Amino acid sequence: MEVAAGSWGALSLVFVSIIVRWAWSVLDWVWFKPKKLERCLREQGLKGNSYRFLYGDMKENSILLKEAKSKPMIPSTSHDIAPRLIPLVDQTVKTYGKNSFVWIGPIPRMISRKPVSNPLVKLLSAGLVSYEGEKWAKHRRIINPTFHVEKLKQMLPAFYKSCDEMIRNWESLASEEGLSCVLDVWPSLQNLTADVISRAAFGSSYQEGRKIFELLKEQGVYLVKCLQSVYIPGWRLLPTKMNKRMKEIDKEIKGLLKGIILKREKAIMAGEANKDDLLGALVQSNLKDVQEHGKNNKNLGMSIDDVIEECKLFYIAGQETTSMLLAWTMVLLGQNQNWQDRARQEVFQVFGSNKPDFDGLTHLKVVTMILLEVLRLFLEGVSKATKNRLLFFPFGAGPRICIGQNFAMTEAKLALSLILQHFTFELSPSYTHAPSALMNRPQYGVPILLQKR
Repeated sequence: MEVAAGSWGALSLVFVSIIVRWAWSVLDWVWFKPKKLERCLREQGLKGNSYRFLYGDMKENSILLKEAKSKPMIPSTSHDIAPRLIPLVDQTVKTYGKNSFVWIGPIPRMISRKPVSNPLVKLLSAGLVSYEGEKWAKHRRIINPTFHVEKLKQMLPAFYKSCDEMIRNWESLASEEGLSCVLDVWPSLQNLTADVISRAAFGSSYQEGRKIFELLKEQGVYLVKCLQSVYIPGWRLLPTKMNKRMKEIDKEIKGLLKGIILKREKAIMAGEANKDDLLGALVQSNLKDVQEHGKNNKNLGMSIDDVIEECKLFYIAGQETTSMLLAWTMVLLGQNQNWQDRARQEVFQVFGSNKPDFDGLTHLKVVTMILLEVLRLFLEGVSKATKNRLLFFPFGAGPRICIGQNFAMTEAKLALSLILQHFTFELSPSYTHAPSALMNRPQYGVPILLQKR
């Protein structure tokens, strides 16, 4: 009995020790370590709010975001979007200056122009933009031929088919209302760019491409929720409903892409496949790289997983960005009728009423200037606050310039040319200027008064 009692006492002591150690670790993580880090940051000249238990600045951030989204931007021509998109960062910089930090839960984050990417972002895509050094050089070398001008010319019919479907739909809606109607063009433009990237990327596998887009879109919603919540180590590993669904989506996307890629690779090797879409061009370039430099060299060619990530990147980089470019272009042209008239005049001078062609698109100076001006709209004072103007080139500069620049601009110029050929338009009185989220989306859509020509 005494031995049993002694054993239970020893076990109890071990159990209590474990509990105490665990409790101390938690307390250290939520209080002592953050306070220690805060002292270190302040000693190095950084400023910010004092740490608040567990939540840090997250509660304040939620309040600021809710307040920012509850009212439109005034005036509607303002491009000072930082207070709406990143209100906590904006307020912190105004209060404490550039050398400052914010609290994401118990973790301090320095405000930086080159922030470290959240690992969860890889669920959407890794790909070329996230690589450095030799891996980046290899992927860039293989992907470059995919976006060659001659390849873009071959993809133009796919661009046109998607744009023409949207124009016909708008014409039908306008005819029902007596040649004019008020239409929120934002959903149409999102659908357009998703349709273009699905056709241009996957060609004959278009329907599977659309399915992948819908899954990536759902994954993006979950990712935003994760990024806006307090970070707790290990929480993403728990079998919650959202975590399970994110893993299911990731697995389904990779499965669909792997099937499409292997099928296309097999067909290309047999000389049977179409090489005019992005996937065909990428697989062809990858096979050529391996054949030219030897199959046994592990540093050459991309693995199937690498190709999957690049295909996901086609969607992420090519869909949302171009739809927003077109949306804000229509907003600005709806506000500035003289520039809309100048752009339309140029389109008719180059194409008349005919279908736009690739060579003609390259000669659109006014249209190109308007699109670049929309891309150049940054926060007030940014250009004055820095001497490094290259940071604000819309497609970057140097060796890492956006590889899809010509793809995006060709798509945008074609879509805008067709819109100008078939419609005159102005902003609806119901339009509310409210850029939102980090991607600068129009929170309340883009209601446009379309007049059929």
